[in-house]
Amino acid sequence: MSKTKWGYSLLLSLTLVLGACGNSGDGGGSISEGSEDDGEVTIDLYQFKVEFREQFEDLVAKYEEENPDVTINVETVGGGNDYGATLKSKIASGEEPDIFNIGGPQDYEDHKDRIAPIEDSKAIDTALDGTLDPVTIDDQVYGIPYNLEGYGLIYNKQIFEEAGINPEELTTMEDLQAATEKLDGMKEELGLDAVYAFPGKERWVYGNHTSSSFLAPEFNNNVMNAFESDTVQFELSDELKSYIDMQAEYSVTPVLSLDYSQQVEALYSMGKVAMIQQGNWAYPSIEQIAPEVAENSGILPIPVDGEAKMPVGVPQYWVVNSGAEKDVQQAAVEFLDWMYTSDEGKDIVLNEFNFIPAYEDYDTSQISDPLSKEIYEYTAEGNTSGWVFLGYPTGFSEDVFGNNVQQYLSGEITWDEVIENSQSYWEENR
Repeated sequence: MSKTKWGYSLLLSLTLVLGACGNSGDGGGSISEGSEDDGEVTIDLYQFKVEFREQFEDLVAKYEEENPDVTINVETVGGGNDYGATLKSKIASGEEPDIFNIGGPQDYEDHKDRIAPIEDSKAIDTALDGTLDPVTIDDQVYGIPYNLEGYGLIYNKQIFEEAGINPEELTTMEDLQAATEKLDGMKEELGLDAVYAFPGKERWVYGNHTSSSFLAPEFNNNVMNAFESDTVQFELSDELKSYIDMQAEYSVTPVLSLDYSQQVEALYSMGKVAMIQQGNWAYPSIEQIAPEVAENSGILPIPVDGEAKMPVGVPQYWVVNSGAEKDVQQAAVEFLDWMYTSDEGKDIVLNEFNFIPAYEDYDTSQISDPLSKEIYEYTAEGNTSGWVFLGYPTGFSEDVFGNNVQQYLSGEITWDEVIENSQSYWEENR
């Protein structure tokens, strides 16, 4: 599909998505020196996506070469570190970035005193239908979408083929359980250490993504429904428990010390496990370590409630600090516009970042990696579910649900206590 203009309702079915960071502030503080008398501008940029740090810094270097009066200082924090918590600390210390990232309505609410409205932006003019809704307040847009992403179960096609498993038939939790048990019984033959690498150390994986897949149905796949809800029922609590239990039981151990790098790079990329729960953002890391494994990777939706829908959304938005000098704000928007709308920027977004673009006028036939291709196909068909975790109360995903799951996995509390503690926090913070 070339130069596709996604005007259809697929992005509304994505439910307008967002990632998590930050807390409320007083809107000021010490921002970068920024404006210079001689016309030079310095932009301090604080971003969360560790997976494309090197490629992003290369893009920034190209932009600085073409725009010698602009200097962009990039700091990347994410992966195993909590971007939202580190952003909060940075703001509290008075070192406020000029460009930073927010997710959805909760993040905007937390940071609204320091987020500038974005005007006269080419990127905003070409953003796909629905992608700006979560950062549009009273008809004013406050953020520029990163990209589209999807997550699910990344699997090794060669291992599945050798085990005689057809991934297209894994449409229910019972199907997935049966495939898991079959793979476990063939570990020695397949050269596996385990079926899964469950990253118990990374609370964001199950605190954000796993929980969202099983909570989305009760919020009708709508992040705003989650944001506006006074309570959470966990209607699929039993299914959520079974899914987490299955991954933990058939995972490389010890689960609680397993981090993102071990999961993606040391285990999956090296063919030591058959499946991991991650998204297309993991592809560059896999490809760098084992190109043949990367090329032979596919992605399955988590089969929730008998449906196989791919969770797809906008992971984060770029926002500009309202406390920055006006020329710094303008330079920040010009840089973001160049990244997403210039020919050179678009080529990098597609072929270096391996992004699924959240904008019109991209040649989507150039989407290169197999994970992004599959996610794009699910999206184009409208076969997606929403990222409702971006409407959770601040701190719910990792500090509450994620932390409680860790305690459950270590045997300190029961699953019922996980649910009760999570429900109580939600209700107290709404």
